[in-house]
Order: sequence, then structure tokens, then C-alpha cells
Amino acid sequence: MNIVFMGTPTFALPSLMELTKHFTVKAVITQPDKPSGRGQKLTPPPVKLFALEIGIDCFQPKSKTELYQLLESLKPDCVVVVAYGRLLTKDMLQIPKFGCINLHASLLPKYRGASPIQRSLLAGDKWAGNSVMLMDEGMDTGPILSRQIVKIEPEDNYQTLSEKLSKIGAFLLVETLKLWFKGEIKPKPQKGNPTYAPPVIKEELKVCWKAQAQSVINRVRAFFPEAYCLTPKGERLKILRAKLADGVGEAGEIIDKKRLVVACGEGAVEILELINQKGKRVSGEEFIRGYREGFLL
Repeated sequence: MNIVFMGTPTFALPSLMELTKHFTVKAVITQPDKPSGRGQKLTPPPVKLFALEIGIDCFQPKSKTELYQLLESLKPDCVVVVAYGRLLTKDMLQIPKFGCINLHASLLPKYRGASPIQRSLLAGDKWAGNSVMLMDEGMDTGPILSRQIVKIEPEDNYQTLSEKLSKIGAFLLVETLKLWFKGEIKPKPQKGNPTYAPPVIKEELKVCWKAQAQSVINRVRAFFPEAYCLTPKGERLKILRAKLADGVGEAGEIIDKKRLVVACGEGAVEILELINQKGKRVSGEEFIRGYREGFLL
């Protein structure tokens, strides 16, 4: 089987690595390089770096027309998509004989869209999972070929849950493709009420201390390592780890002088680890020893 792989972020890497062990990956298609960091230097996606490292042709089309022409010229037997970042049109989907197969990090039809892992953690779900589907024109609406369920541990955050789902999803994807190519698996329509996972916007990253304590913790886990609050001086503190704590106070008030315990609209949380104003990773106890303000925004 000649496979064309389409993916962009780190999440897609285990799938690409595993595919190369079992099939011929004819080419990799990924998003164009993007500015990154303080200097806004053009940075290639992780998938591109890996493809170049192992000697697979890598393409970065900038338009739908360019992408269609590329797929048509490659003539793949199957296109495998993992977090590529762009919808495929009907004419693209019709090119490969065995269709376009997508690994999506949710138990479809729950959390269709760009941020299924973040939305699952934000909602406080106990279970997450992967779905392998035969793509159609909709956003994650295609029939299901296989699924796997994963327990969300209390200490999981976006980084750890992403790593877990990407690694086990890679094996699920390969085993599903083997059965699909042999004709031993049939697509099944998605069942249940769909929910959507829109892209994360920057306004969501700020913690609201007026929220319930568990909701604050869920936000920290979902948007790790970017969830933040502010000091009264407007300095940004990135909250990396937090847990429920005892205590009552005004929302945002620091109610423990030895530990960084902050009152919420309901309940309180202890910030266990954060990145301070100087960009240094410190424990909550280290931070509170040098912090003179009595509250956080």
C-alpha cells in the first residue's frame, strides 16, 4: 500500500513513526512553516522535521488547489490524516482507492473539532479516547472504523493526556488499517449527540477566581502550560499544577501565608507549581515566601 500521511503537530508523530514500520509512506504533507518564539523565526512543524530526518518527501501546500493537485499527482492508495489542521474537500477525499482515514482524539461524536483533549479536561471528564474514522466532507462526521477508551487520571493535563492518546492511537491506527485493507472491517455511523471542540482562544487561558475551585483546576489542566493569572501589578503567572484546598475568602485572596492557597468563588485551590514573573519554574511555597501582595487577579 502506498500511503500519503497528513499531519502537523507532535501529536501526529507516533502515528507516522508506526506507519513507516508497516507500510510504504510515499510522502508526508504538513502545514507551512510558521513564525515562532520571541524572534518570530519561521519554524517547521514537528512532522516535517521527522520526515526529512528519515528521508520521506515532505510537501507544504498553501492552498486547497495546490493540495488537490499534489494528492492527484501522488496517486496514493490511502491517505492517513492525524491532526493535519485543515478540512479535505470532496474531490480530495475521492482520490485514494481506500479513502482518507483519520485518527481523532475523542470518542466521536463527542468533541468534534480542533481541541478535543482540552475540552475533555475542561469539562472534568473521567474518560477520553481515540476514534479512527473514514473521512467525509464534514468536520469529524465520518463513519467509525475503530475506537479505544482511556481513563483520565487525576494528575493528567493536556501534555500527559496528549502523549498517552497519541502513542496508543498510533497502534490502533495501524491495526485498523491492516483490517481495512483486507476488507475485514466495516464503517459504522456515529451514534449519540455530537458536541464540538472549537479552537482554543487566548481569552480562555486566564483563570477566573470567581469560578468554583474544581473548575479552576480543570482549566489549569486543560490549558497546560499556558493557563495563567495576574498579580495586582499586571504581571503574568503561569499556573502549572494545582489541587483542591480548604479555606474560605474573597475570590482571588491568598488565604495561607505558608502555602499558595487561593480562595475561589466556591472553595479554594493550592497552587503547587507555577512559572513566576521572571519566567522561572517554582513551587507555590517558594513563590509565596517572596510575594508581598495578598491576592491574585
